[in-house]
Amino acid sequence: MSTLKEFLKELDQESAVTRKMLERIPDDKHDWQPHPKSMTIKQLAGHIAELPGWISMAFTTDEMDFSTSPYSPPKWNTKEELLAIFEQALTGAHQHINEAKEEDLDPEWKLRDAENIYMAITKRELVRHALSQTIHHRAQLGVYLRLLDIPIPGTYGPSADEQNF
Repeated sequence: MSTLKEFLKELDQESAVTRKMLERIPDDKHDWQPHPKSMTIKQLAGHIAELPGWISMAFTTDEMDFSTSPYSPPKWNTKEELLAIFEQALTGAHQHINEAKEEDLDPEWKLRDAENIYMAITKRELVRHALSQTIHHRAQLGVYLRLLDIPIPGTYGPSADEQNF
């Protein structure tokens, strides 16, 4: 199986779980955070929703430079708006993976702030990074939901909320 097909398969599997997690965010807890150094649930969910867009970015750019393109988090106020951001980013990721060739994954990509380079990786590594970041931040969201006593969907099998112990 090609790397692109593997990425597409993983994207589909992970996005199904991610969607379930995003659907459970309570409308009255957007400003909640488990610790002052943690993101609010709204910030975290917005970031998770936009992460498939990093896959598109891998195929459409050679870098992200915060000095010329400052980061602006996605704006959402309702679960429907959040899910729309996620679905739009996911649609773009699917499109770019489906249209790509294996060699499109080889060029270098950089994350920088002017001369300060945070990452210099291949576009293949950027796609992997976007998938890994989704999984990482989705796990954080699972902790947030657990602390709010909201049932958590299963990820790689049933969750404790889905089993009868």
